[in-house]
Amino acid sequence: MTETDRLQESVALARMRTLDWLDTMQAPGAPAGVTLASAAHDPQAWPGMLLPGTYNAVMCRVLLDGEGACDAATASTLADWLLSFRRPDGIVRIPGMADADVFKKPDPVETWRYIDFHVTNYTLGAIDALRPGTPAVLDFARPFRDVTTLKAWLCDRDLRDPWQEGNNIVNLGSFLLAMDDHAPAMAALFAWHDRLQEPATGFWGVNQTDPTGILHAMAGSMHNFHLYYATSRGLPYQDRAVDYALSQPTEASSACIDVDLIDLLVHAHDLIDHRRPEIVAWLRAKLAALLALQQEDGGFYDEATGVRRQDGWVRGYSEPQGLSNSFATWFRWIGIAMIADLLWPGWHAWSFRRGVGIGYRMPRP
Repeated sequence: MTETDRLQESVALARMRTLDWLDTMQAPGAPAGVTLASAAHDPQAWPGMLLPGTYNAVMCRVLLDGEGACDAATASTLADWLLSFRRPDGIVRIPGMADADVFKKPDPVETWRYIDFHVTNYTLGAIDALRPGTPAVLDFARPFRDVTTLKAWLCDRDLRDPWQEGNNIVNLGSFLLAMDDHAPAMAALFAWHDRLQEPATGFWGVNQTDPTGILHAMAGSMHNFHLYYATSRGLPYQDRAVDYALSQPTEASSACIDVDLIDLLVHAHDLIDHRRPEIVAWLRAKLAALLALQQEDGGFYDEATGVRRQDGWVRGYSEPQGLSNSFATWFRWIGIAMIADLLWPGWHAWSFRRGVGIGYRMPRP
């Protein structure tokens, strides 16, 4: 058996084990597909966490098993369940979150905008996977089609925290791209990017000579890159971003950092002729490292130690790191699937999400 045969067999077995694990995370008494965040999640105490538990699980299951992962009736019921969290303006919010318990920025308006954009984008991705063509309500984001409003918002982006701002920007970009007549706003958005991108690295963010600073710049900028991929716009200095990614170890890190590096390298391999053999070698090594992380139960964890929280809910739900959870399992599988898709085109019909954000895979050129 060749190394490729062994890797493919390992991926196939890991996929089946994860699908089985997802079945065990079914929330008691809830519609089929409503999923616990992890085995530690008490849905009676934290019912709101069923929302992210479910949208992460839906996108993981569809990635692994295609859009026919559940029958039409089940998919429709689950899509309706997700839509029940949507407000009239289109924002999707996790029940139980309160002003006193959330933080991303000192300005509470900015904090809620970050959380709302994030949760809404991922929920829309899950709904689209379950019931393609479901109309999105985007009234909350329509003011940003106005170029003056958008430019004012961009002026407030704090590139001392490019990881957070990359999430803000890609989420807003996903909403703009789903609207009619978004060309002026997207032109303004790309003008901001062109002006502030660091030519030495290809990233956005300050203090990129510091190891932590450039790592966070990479993690944030990978989100911004999706806007270039989705609009077929050339990404300046992409070779510099590749050079940085290839300098990073292939050992497993957090679920976020790993998927960011993999996404960056897989898309660069598709788009530019730069260090392609080294990209392939790095990704093969990373694939083996990710597969080795799979837990006995079939899921994956985010980090080995510490406390895991829902992003922005600083005084809300928490659980120990090191546990299999739907968020990390989906993120780990995005990385595995992207690598497998690059190494063995057509070997498995991975179903990546269509909208920009984590899990998006640009169609091959």
